[in-house]
Amino acid sequence: MAVTTQLRTYTVREGLLDEWVRRWQEEIVPLRLEFGFSLGGAWIDRERDHFVWEISYDGPETFAERNAAYWDSPEREAMALDPKDYLVSTEVREVTRVY
Repeated sequence: MAVTTQLRTYTVREGLLDEWVRRWQEEIVPLRLEFGFSLGGAWIDRERDHFVWEISYDGPETFAERNAAYWDSPEREAMALDPKDYLVSTEVREVTRVY
């Protein structure tokens, strides 16, 4: 399988950007890494309440299969973290590294 990389841009509800970043760092990142994903970085744009991050998967399953396993896991369920509580909108683009 080839590496699949997504660039994700989230618009976070006003006033929740710092809380979202904290929960993402403390809860989401460790579990994503445990499931074999790699993270290329994360950025915030405070002016627009945007959170942007890069996530990749290079394993025996497809990105979609591994992502479904992540979402269906008891560990993800135990987070009690519903993105809808924080995010107004999401944009996910699959990108290919050229450099």
